[in-house]
Amino acid sequence: MGQTPSYIKALLIPNGKKPAGRKVWSIDLEGVWLPFLTATNVTGDTRIPSEALGAPLRLAYDADGSVKFSKTGRPITKVAKEIAESVRMVRDNFTAGLLAFANGVITDNAEGYKAQVEMASKAGEPILTKDRENLQTAMLKAMEATAEGEVKEAVAVA
Repeated sequence: MGQTPSYIKALLIPNGKKPAGRKVWSIDLEGVWLPFLTATNVTGDTRIPSEALGAPLRLAYDADGSVKFSKTGRPITKVAKEIAESVRMVRDNFTAGLLAFANGVITDNAEGYKAQVEMASKAGEPILTKDRENLQTAMLKAMEATAEGEVKEAVAVA
């Protein structure tokens, strides 16, 4: 079996940092994406326009050109198209890398992978069984409460 690449191992180590800003693909825009994308521009790997990096959040507009507002009355913002496209490409490449790694492990150690899947399935079964039972109980209680509410409503109308 081959060695796990260091970049995969690094993904599995907690780093304790908790970003608190606007998220793009669940990753902080200001603390992670902007420095990363700026660095990729510096190295020549990307050509994201300076306007996108300098103003990564933009107002969203309706088809008639008016500013979009949420139901709570706040203006809606969106991420600049060039940044959103770059993040989408990184996400797609990241996903492809994860799948390639998994496929490599499956190819190199099919028996070990199969054993791990079987062990996980067996270990998860009691949890799934308990969840099914709890859901069934909750649904029965909800149906009873609904039926009681309908009876009370019918009595009140009569």
